[in-house]
Amino acid sequence: MIKTILLSCFFFLLLNQSGIAQVEAEHAGENNIATNTIIKTNSIYGEIIDASTGRPIEAASVQLYPADKKKAINLLSGMLSKANGEFRFQNLPLQNTFRLVVTALGYKDQDKIIYIDVVNANTDSSYFEKNLGKISMDNNVKKMDEVVVTSSKPAMEMGVDRKIFNVDQMAVASGGSGIDILRNIPSVTVDIDGNVELRNSAPQIFIDGRPTVLTLDQVPAENIEKIELITNPSAKFDAASAGGIINIVLKKNKRIGFNGVVGISAGTPGLFGSNINLNQRQGKFNLFVSAGHNQVGGKANGRTLRENRDSGITTNYFNQYTITNRNRNNNSIRFGTDFFINNHHSITVSQSYVGGNSGSNESQHQDFLAIDKTLQRYGERRSDGNYKYKRSSSRLSYKYSFPKQGQELTADITYNRGSQSSYSNIINSYFYPDGSVYQLPSNVHNDGYSKQKQLTIQADYDNPVSDKIKIEAGIRVYRNEFTSYYNAYARDSGIDVKLPLSNNYRYIENISAGYFTFSYKRASFSYQLGLRAEYSDFKGELIDSAYKFGYQYPANWKNIWNALFPSIFITKKLGEEDDLQFNYSRRIRRPRFWQLNPYIDIYNPTNIRQGNPQLQPEYANSFELNYNHKFKKGNLLAVLYYRNNPRDITQYSDTITAVQYQQLNNAAIEPNAILNTYINANTTNRYGAEFTMKYKPGNDFELTPTINMQYRTVNAKLNKVDLTNKGFNWSTKIMGNYKFRANRPTWYNNLSIQTIAVYESPVVIPQGKRLEQFVVNMAIKKEFLKKKKAAITFAVNDVFNSNRWGAIYDTEQFYQDAYRRWNVRNFRLSFSYKFGDPNFTLIKSSNKRGDDKD
Repeated sequence: MIKTILLSCFFFLLLNQSGIAQVEAEHAGENNIATNTIIKTNSIYGEIIDASTGRPIEAASVQLYPADKKKAINLLSGMLSKANGEFRFQNLPLQNTFRLVVTALGYKDQDKIIYIDVVNANTDSSYFEKNLGKISMDNNVKKMDEVVVTSSKPAMEMGVDRKIFNVDQMAVASGGSGIDILRNIPSVTVDIDGNVELRNSAPQIFIDGRPTVLTLDQVPAENIEKIELITNPSAKFDAASAGGIINIVLKKNKRIGFNGVVGISAGTPGLFGSNINLNQRQGKFNLFVSAGHNQVGGKANGRTLRENRDSGITTNYFNQYTITNRNRNNNSIRFGTDFFINNHHSITVSQSYVGGNSGSNESQHQDFLAIDKTLQRYGERRSDGNYKYKRSSSRLSYKYSFPKQGQELTADITYNRGSQSSYSNIINSYFYPDGSVYQLPSNVHNDGYSKQKQLTIQADYDNPVSDKIKIEAGIRVYRNEFTSYYNAYARDSGIDVKLPLSNNYRYIENISAGYFTFSYKRASFSYQLGLRAEYSDFKGELIDSAYKFGYQYPANWKNIWNALFPSIFITKKLGEEDDLQFNYSRRIRRPRFWQLNPYIDIYNPTNIRQGNPQLQPEYANSFELNYNHKFKKGNLLAVLYYRNNPRDITQYSDTITAVQYQQLNNAAIEPNAILNTYINANTTNRYGAEFTMKYKPGNDFELTPTINMQYRTVNAKLNKVDLTNKGFNWSTKIMGNYKFRANRPTWYNNLSIQTIAVYESPVVIPQGKRLEQFVVNMAIKKEFLKKKKAAITFAVNDVFNSNRWGAIYDTEQFYQDAYRRWNVRNFRLSFSYKFGDPNFTLIKSSNKRGDDKD
């Protein structure tokens, strides 16, 4: 580990030093300005201002080229304008004409030819100083019939390699969490336990491009700026993304002056939330802070209908009905600062804390039926539990921007840590049909505590060598430490007896990676070749028994292919409106700790869970053919894909053995309980087609339908039992947005309606299928006050109260039809208010020249 970190630091310093020489002259020029030293050197300078307000524009991109050229390879110098709008180029070649290009977000580009008058021409002391004065930038707005319309981000942006969803446009998730957002995004499925799937595969989830200890229900929706979906990542991205990548990008305002957004929401059942986002940008510093509170409640039900079998012959029946009351409270705060040292160097420091708790109480009725379905006995189960957690994340980021546009070096260190504790108490009672006691009640209670630490060190280098060639390279070191203590007891006559369910374990996971990509573009054809190398090591231990489990990839040089992950992207531009792309990548999916841990979870006495310490990582070979067509009123993205998964990690279920039942007898487990675990299938293949269209028939209406069709085959065997299964499934999501506009003030002006409908057909799994799902979400949003500073949103999630998660298993030992619910239909009313002052300053400066002394 130490060697890896040292090598990482060496690589980072090497890349950093390689670029310093390119800007020494420019730094020297900047220092001369700061000290007001007058040097007669070839220079061009000026000030960038807003044409409508006359205020200076900070961080505008100013680039200088030869007069007859405008390509990255011909760039003479480039910089960002200072806080007072000023820029200055020095040590320029002696020539009569230059080309100046200025760009800034929200403004129209400036492109002008500069003519130079040389002082002391044709002598050894010849030089020039050109003062361009104030360069005005016009706002990028359109006027239509006296109404000024500024462009806003669409709900979804599409490209051949990714989809981007802007959360501000997703009214149905207002006042919710990250889970509520993902449930409404095309191609994404979220189950009852918060597990996320992208095209029926588990993706890698990042926050701001890095691993996290947070779960998505711990991230307020108002703190999220956008969601990025990458279905087939290149070698630049983490190899543990066999199912794609979902990147959660948090909000961080960088606008000049003081800006903020506050919000509050309330609803039923038991919904309440509040949030605030602030930033202050002045001079070289941008300070930002956000905080939020989220509270969720609700009562959900579940049902299990089971037919127990012996070699395929029905022996008896079991039915179970569950009602669960849940509540969750979450508090978060995030703050930090950006320090813009100069036009080339910037540093960002950020810190976040999240904490909260959740509680539940559950009542469960169980019917035990004979072969003729007459009641033999029934059971009542009562359980209550509490869960508390704390999370923190610290990040230090550095960015070096070279004079050449697009060439940059970034490096960051992210340290996450967290802890959680839990407690539950379970009482089981059984009776004959007449109500008399079948057996004495059993009482099981448990408590647990765990802690986790994550360290990620990463450095990336981008270099557009020319307008045709670009190279990217980077390294990454990741370390994850987890320790858990869990004790379970059966209470007998007031005495606690420790059960074999008690489980204390720890694990350490290390991943070291490096990548290189080469991109080439010529005319309408481009390609990217990439290779990523990763070494992974997972070491787990059951503390009480000293039993060890885990894996190492590659274990030796003979298996080096297990550490290499190539990617190929080939793109052909068929015209101004059409792109065709083929891509391939090889990825890995490593088992999660709860899939490896042999601990037995008895929360549901008829459906218990256990990990498999013999589980091995699965690999994925992903192929995609993407066609993107832009038309006048929108665009269409059509994808054909094939994914081959050797050693696919999949769930396997079977009734517990007599030995297992004897071991767990004191835990009130049923003799016909089903044990759910995980195995490596031989292969799983997915053949699919996905079509996403963004259609805007008018200025006020936008429709985004998505349909995904997939044929899936699973080839698996366990103990000579054939688990092979295959079948077709499809899903669709339709998002509609309509906004009322009027040329005169009316109550419905700036009123918008959003509806999202989701349907997922049954999906084949080993031993059965996952049940279909259908849900509709709606929201109405009204923006008001000057510049639409305020907004009220009324949202209804699961309009028809139909959302549930279930599966059917059909084996020689049992047939089971079961479903569970986590959320129920809810109603939420939210209010938000935006404010800001671009002229507000925390520290008044008398430095009118703007020489960076603020």
